[in-house]
Formats: sequence, structure tokens, C-alpha cells
Amino acid sequence: MLNKNFSIALLLLGIAAGVSVGPASANPGSGAFSFGLWGDMPYKKAGDDAKLPAVLQSINQSDIAFSIYDGDIKDGSSKCTDDVYTDALKMFDSLVKPVVYVPGDNEWTDCHRLNNGGYDTLERLSHMRKVMFPTTDSLGQTRMPLQRQGKLGEKYVENMRFQHGGVLFVGINMPGSNNNLVLNPKECTAKSARKAAQCDAANAEYLERDSANVEWMKSAFELAAKDKASGVVLVVQGDPGFDWPETEDADESALPDFLGYRNFMTALTAQTEKFAARCCLCMATRTFSKSTNRSIAQPNCFPTSPACRPLAAHRCTGSASRWM
Repeated sequence: MLNKNFSIALLLLGIAAGVSVGPASANPGSGAFSFGLWGDMPYKKAGDDAKLPAVLQSINQSDIAFSIYDGDIKDGSSKCTDDVYTDALKMFDSLVKPVVYVPGDNEWTDCHRLNNGGYDTLERLSHMRKVMFPTTDSLGQTRMPLQRQGKLGEKYVENMRFQHGGVLFVGINMPGSNNNLVLNPKECTAKSARKAAQCDAANAEYLERDSANVEWMKSAFELAAKDKASGVVLVVQGDPGFDWPETEDADESALPDFLGYRNFMTALTAQTEKFAARCCLCMATRTFSKSTNRSIAQPNCFPTSPACRPLAAHRCTGSASRWM
């Protein structure tokens, strides 16, 4: 993923009167509540180490029920050494409220890059699953029970869901860098330690995980419908590609860089079109502004289809030194 300025989105979910604060449970009663969405930290090359304590302190002093970390526990041009993962666990466990971790591309998909140490991508994925998910519960000093798709240390343990205030939250391992899909031999070896066999293995992994992700997403909407949930919040790290209205002559979603998301997004659109309640998709996305002709990176939440009414959300960006 491109190097990004850190940003936090504090989403205020106006579901009913009242405010739910304090430790989050598996499915506390309905009522208005807030949660934090953050990620892309610490980027050491951006000087985030000095800013991190202020961010963590601000989160701890807030009245959010829980937070969700939307991937990238390091920057995209530093090495994927084992201490990166253990340091991230220490960061999460410094938070008083529950925090749920959703993987990003910088901690596994991109580790094949020479400037990342030339690791085997699938070995780093396996390592991440064993280290970053030591419990079926959330991380943080206050734990929150989660339902996971896989067993501890095994495939898809990172995919999770839980209910809070009548809303179903779903996290899925769908990272940047085209969801680990390798398009051609040139891309396979460019600035990379990968060999052809490793890229073939990466594509096989992509197909298997994409299928599992779709099934987890579908079952989440089925559960939400059965429980009459007020909404669904789906959190992924990768930008799955959208046809942005600011670029009228181009359909960005059809670009090759987004091919690894098309199957999932087609299935997601079908689910949201028949889902009667509210829903939104949150990602550590890279949006394009036609007026400024530049890319803007930030965690955002969007309605998943025109037929699906969005949850009330406040989108904001800021530096790593402050909470917004």
C-alpha cells in the first residue's frame, strides 16, 4: 500500500436514544454509541513513534465502546521482522477498551518486496495468524468476545464478527496490493524476492481465501437478517475499487489493480441489495479527488450499495498526534 498519513475516524452510530459506554460485550442492548476506527501506525519512517503515545492516550481517554484497527502495523518499505508483530500486540494491549485487529497488506502481502526483507508472503501470513490472534477474543485490557471463522493459529482465524448495540460488525482479511493476486510474471518479480512458484502459490492462496471471505460475508448478512440487526459494518483494509464520480470518463473499479476484489464486491453488492437494514463498508482507502488531482489516504466508511442505507458516519482525517 502507498505510504499514508495516519488518520482516525470516529464513527457515531445514531441507532437509538441513549449512549452505551464502558466495556463492550458480545451484544449489549441497543442504543447510540461510538467506536474508533484507526490504522496505519506506527510508520517509523514518518516519525510516528514519537506521536504514538499521544494517540493511544487520546483513545484511552475517549468514551468509545471499542475500536477497530484497520490494518498496516508498519509502513510499506520496512522489514517484516518478527518484532513488528509483537510490538503491535503491545500497542493494542496498552488500550483500556477492546480493540479488534483487521490485517493489512504491509504486514504480509507486501513482505516479498526487497525493501521489506524479501520474505515469503505465505510464511508471513501464517506467522501473523499464529502471533496476532492469541485468543478468540479481542485485544486490549478489556476483552470482548468475538466469533471467528477459523481456529486459533489456522486459516481465516483473522476473520471475525461481533454484535454491539444491535449492529453486526464484521472484519475480513482483504488487504491492499490487489488482495494478494499476482497478475503477471513481471509483477511477480519486480523489486521482489519472489520466484514464479511463490507467485503461483500466492494466486492459489488468493482464490481459496477469497472464497472463504465471500462465505463469511454471506453468513454475516444471514445472521444479521435473522437477528434483525439495525445494521452491518464490514471492515477490510484494501481499497476494493469504486467508480468515482469525480472521474466521469473512467471506471476505476475495472482497473487491473482491483481485479482481486471484483468477485467479493459482486457478492457483497448482491447481499446488500436484499438487506433491509443499514450497512457500510470501512477500509483504509485511497480516494482520488479530481479537483485537486491527488490521492488522499484515510480510513473511510461508505454505503455498500445504493440500495443499502448507510449508517450515520462522520468521516475525518488528521495527523498521528491527535484524535478526531
